[in-house]
Amino acid sequence: MIRPVAAALVAAIVSISPLAAQTYPAKPVTLVVPFAPGGSSDVISRFVGQKLTEMWKQSVIVDNKAGGGGQIAMQAVARTAPDGYTLILGHIGTLAVNPTMFEKLSYDYKKEFLPVAMLAIVPSAIAVTPGLPPKTLKEFLDYARANPGKLNYGSAGNGSAGHLAMEYFKDTVKIEAQHVPYKGTGPMLTDLLSGQTQVTYNGVLPLVPHAKSGKLRIIAVGSTKRLPILPDVPTIAESGFPGFETSQWYGVLAPAGTPRAIIEKLNADINKVLADPEIQKRLADDGAVAGSGSPEDFGTYIDAEEKRWGAVVKKAGIKPD
Repeated sequence: MIRPVAAALVAAIVSISPLAAQTYPAKPVTLVVPFAPGGSSDVISRFVGQKLTEMWKQSVIVDNKAGGGGQIAMQAVARTAPDGYTLILGHIGTLAVNPTMFEKLSYDYKKEFLPVAMLAIVPSAIAVTPGLPPKTLKEFLDYARANPGKLNYGSAGNGSAGHLAMEYFKDTVKIEAQHVPYKGTGPMLTDLLSGQTQVTYNGVLPLVPHAKSGKLRIIAVGSTKRLPILPDVPTIAESGFPGFETSQWYGVLAPAGTPRAIIEKLNADINKVLADPEIQKRLADDGAVAGSGSPEDFGTYIDAEEKRWGAVVKKAGIKPD
C-alpha cells in the first residue's frame, strides 16, 4: 500500500513533466557538439540551432567540445542536470563506433542518454586533391593498385565516420592507403587542400564548396543514388560495387532522466523544423537528407548502426589513439 505522503510525492513528480514542457525552454539551451568546428556535425548543429532559436525565442548555443573521440563531451553532458537545457549531438562515431573500439568507454549511451530526434543523414564522398592524376573512381582504383601504400587519406580522427567509411571501402575494393587521423574535419581539410594528404572519404557538406572552387575533386559518392547537388558524380554502388553504401548521421540526445514530456516537445519541435520545405531544400543543397521520426525510431536506428559498424571496427582492427 502506498502511503499518503508517498502517493502525493509521486503525483507531484508526474505533474511536473507536462508543466515543464509547457514552459520549456525558459532559458538558453546548449547543444554540445563533440567535435571541432568545420565539419558536417558543426554545420548541421548550427543550422538547426538557428531555426530552433527563431522558433523558441530562446538561444540555442552550439558548444564544440572535441577530444577523446567524443568521450569528453559525452561524459560531460551525461553529468549535467536532466532538464533539457544541455543536449548533445549524437553521431555515428560516438554511438556506433566507440562502444566497440574502446575497451573502456567513459560513458554508456544506453544508460546515460535518451534519444531525442534524428537530425540528418549525410552521404559520404571520396575526394582527391587536383594534383592527383585520377579523375574517376576507376582511375583512382587503378592508381592505388599501381602505387600500393603511397596514398595517404585524412579523417577527422580514429574511429570517425570518415575513418570507418574508408576502411570499409578499402576492404571492399582491395586497395591500400595510409590513414592520417586529425582532431576534426577542419584540420583534416586544411592539410588535404594543401596537398599534405591526397584523399579523404568524408561527409559531402564540407567537401562541396571546395569542389565547386576547384580545390578538390569528388570522384564518387557513398549514397545509394546520385546526389542532386552532384548529379555527374557516380555512386560507388553503380561503379561496380552493388549494395555499397556509407553515410554519416546526426541526432540529438538528452541526459537520462530528462522528463518524457520535454523529450517529446524537443522531438516535435525538431521534426517541425526539419519538415519545413525551405529547410529540406537547404539540407538537400548541401547534400544532406533531413531526419524525421520518433525518439524510439532514432534509438532503433542507433542500435542497428552499432551492430553494423562494430563489425567493421573488429575486422579492420581499429584502435583508439
